[in-house]
Order: sequence, then C-alpha cells, then structure tokens
Amino acid sequence: MAMFFPGESHTFSEYLLVPGYSSSENVPANVSLKTPLTRFKRGEEPAITLNIPMVSSIMQSVSGERMGIALATEGGMAFIYGSQTPEQEAAMVKVVKDYKAGFVVSDSTLTPDMTMAEVMDLKERTGHSTMPVTADGTPHGKLLGIVTSRDYRPSRDDHNAKVATFMTPREKLIVGDKDITLKRANDVIWDNKLNALPVVDENDCLVGIVFRKDYDQHKSNPNEMLDANKRYMVGAGINTRDYAERVPLLLEAGADVLCIDSSEGFSEWQKLTIDWIREHYGNDVKVGAGNVVDADGFRFLADCGADFVKVGIGGGSICITRETKGIGRGQATALIDVCRARDEYFEETGVYVPVCSDGGIVYDYHMTLALAMGADFMMLGRYFARFDESPTSRVNVNGQYMKEYWGEGSARARNWQRYDLGGASKLAFEEGVDSYVPYAGSLKEGVNATLYKIKSTMCNCGAKTIKELQEKARLTLVSSTSIVEGGAHDVVVKDHNHQTVSYQ
Repeated sequence: MAMFFPGESHTFSEYLLVPGYSSSENVPANVSLKTPLTRFKRGEEPAITLNIPMVSSIMQSVSGERMGIALATEGGMAFIYGSQTPEQEAAMVKVVKDYKAGFVVSDSTLTPDMTMAEVMDLKERTGHSTMPVTADGTPHGKLLGIVTSRDYRPSRDDHNAKVATFMTPREKLIVGDKDITLKRANDVIWDNKLNALPVVDENDCLVGIVFRKDYDQHKSNPNEMLDANKRYMVGAGINTRDYAERVPLLLEAGADVLCIDSSEGFSEWQKLTIDWIREHYGNDVKVGAGNVVDADGFRFLADCGADFVKVGIGGGSICITRETKGIGRGQATALIDVCRARDEYFEETGVYVPVCSDGGIVYDYHMTLALAMGADFMMLGRYFARFDESPTSRVNVNGQYMKEYWGEGSARARNWQRYDLGGASKLAFEEGVDSYVPYAGSLKEGVNATLYKIKSTMCNCGAKTIKELQEKARLTLVSSTSIVEGGAHDVVVKDHNHQTVSYQ
C-alpha cells in the first residue's frame, strides 16, 4: 500500500507569525540579513555568504546579465539561465564578472564626423550629456575626444558643425589607465575638479568612464556581493545532460556558484552530475541541487555533496506540474519538513547544508514566513520578472504596463533538460505557462521596500538576524475566515488613482 504523509499540505498563506517580545534594540536599522549560501562545517564560515536572502530563478524571463549586475549590487545573486548554449550562458556570466562597479560603458558614443544636430538628438534620446568620441563610434574604440554640454551652444552654434570642431580633443583630456581602481579614479576626479574620467587601455582605446555623480551611488550600496577581486558575484544554472561541456566554460567565465536546474532533484541524474564535478574540481566548485519536497530528498542530495538544496515542486506561479502530473507538495509544509531534516543532518554530521525555498512566494510577507520556517534564502522568479532589469519586454496590456514571464517548462522556453527523465531530447508536454506580470519599475526600489518589510516583521518577532528569527519565531495556522479578516473588509476602499471606489 502507498505511504501517506500525515496531516495536510499547507501553503504560506495559511500561516501567520505571532509577535514576540521586542526590545528597544529591535529596529530595522539593527537587523542583519546575511545568510549562508553554501555548506560549511560546524565552527567554520561558509565559502559564500549572501548579504540579503534573495537569489533569482534560473529562467529565461528572469536572469540575464542585467539582473546579475543589479542583484549583486543589492547584496543578492542571480543565477544565469541555462536553457541556452553553454557559450551563450558563459558570455552572460562574463559580462557580470567583467562589470566594474562605477565604471560605465558608454551607450552614447560619437564619431568625429557626426554633427551637432546628431549630438543633440542622441542626448534627447539617452539623457546623457557626456559623450566620448571614438574613431569608429563604438564604446571601446580609440579615444579621440569627449563632448559635454559645455562644448556647444545649441542656440547660437551651427547645428551642422562637425563633432571634431567642438569636442575637447584627446590631448587635452585627463584619463585613467585600465588598471586604475575606483578609489583612485575618484581621487583623480576630485583632485582635478572633473565631472568624468575616461579610462583607456594600452592602445588608447576606451574601456569605460567614471563619473563624479556615481561616487555617492557606489558608496550607497554597502551590501554589494563582491568576490576577493572586488568583482560582482554571479551564479549559473546547469543541467544533468551537458555538464561536461557546460561547467568548464562557466567556470572559465568566472561563475562563483553553480546550481542544477531540475524540476525534481531526488534522482540519480543529480548524483551523477555532482559526482562529475567533484571528480574534476573537488570541493572548490560550489554547486546547489534540487528540487525536493521532503526529508528523504534533502538527505539524498546532502549526502551527494550538494552545497545547498532547493525546496519546491509545483508552487511557482507559472508552474503547472501539479496539474499535469499530480506531483508536488504545499510549499510551507515541504519547507518545514526539509529544514527539520537539515537541522538533524547538522546535528549528526556537523555539516550545515543551506536550504533555498523556491516557489510559492506571492506576497512580501511570505518571504519572512519562509525564513522563519527555516529557509536560509529564497529563489524568486515572478518577483524579479516584474523589474526593469529582467530580460523581457515591457508591454501595454489593456492600459496597464506588464512584463512578459514564462516558465522553463512552457512551449516558449522548451527547456526539456530541466524535465529530463532520460528519454528523448524533447519537451514531451508542458509543465509551465506563458504569461504577464505587473510591471514594478526598478529592482533597487522594489527590493529595498521588500527588505524593509522583512526587517520590520523580524523586529516584531524580537529578532535581529535570520538565525535568531528561526529560533524565536512563533507561527500559527489560520482558517479561511481568518485570511479574509487579514485584508481590508467591510469597508468601502478609495481608489486614489481613478477616483472610484471598490467594495470589500
């Protein structure tokens, strides 16, 4: 007879946190959200620690190079999607690793024979008033000069004048060499009262520009995820088919951590993948695995040597695995079960294997619940897909701006490797949908608002760290009536945008 798990399978929305004692020290400014990303032994520190408990999903519609840079800036990490060629994925990883915070690659580059009218048009389109002039007009061409708003007067000068006649020529420019540090570049800017410092290589080709205005912005990102060489950290997804070809390219590009992207992780395929990585790279290469939904799945992957384990099957907003296959488990119940197994594993072996909650996050408060239930960090898809930095297009749907969002198991992504069970190399049926999510602006603003909510809730629980939250959190199941009571009800709610009312 089949085994039946006792009790019901619950989601995050069926739980609430019960406040605990808060001292005067429990204010958001005192809360740390640092959390381990990779396994470590008792008494040691993890090789990689996240500054915020957020990583982005391994999805075409979520994690490209822009997401990698933006999320690392805020203290999290993006996992570049693997449903592309190994070469394409490695190129994306390299873009993030080569990005130097504060060093801007110009997207408003001129040639000497362009006209003032073209300069004005470019400024109108990009909003940039400082424009380098290169021999071929590319961002990395030979530097010939620079044009700023102080070099021409649109109201008096000839709009047909060539850039070469009014630019500040190369010989009059102060520049930095390609090995200059951001600190030194800013010192040069301040010492010479510059607004911008072009950075060139040994052939006098433009590498990037450091702007005075970016100094404060760089200083305002204290949580940046940086490696030992002060480069942004980034992860990359792999599958259980072409790892022998893909992994070396990703590591050569600089990937800091890998993650096996699979719909179901309790399988020999994942063990074979991890075994190959350990055989060729030892424990130096960090690799997460998953997804699982119970203690047995966690222990299997932990014993295989996974550096972290992802929890969640069927809970993603674009996932229809439960509908098509009847496989999965309520995300809250799965997470509680796996985190209990992680703690038991730590007691038995002295090895702590972080748990990543993947899927089922609908509201910001669900993230705090996930952390309280034991998750070390969350992998988020829909949440990040809404922002400017996701790779998808912003579209107008019935008067509202939306972002496209599709699952890796959809016909659009056709990521058959993620759902591979050793059969034919194709997607036999869909396990994801193609959809839209409401556009939410910049990642920085959205993430900072969410993190403030998490910190505030932690303060209500008397916790200043994630570990302390997990020790002090008190959770209660709620009824369907209690869920209704938790929102606005029995009132007429004003709609300030349209000056109408909605009834609750």
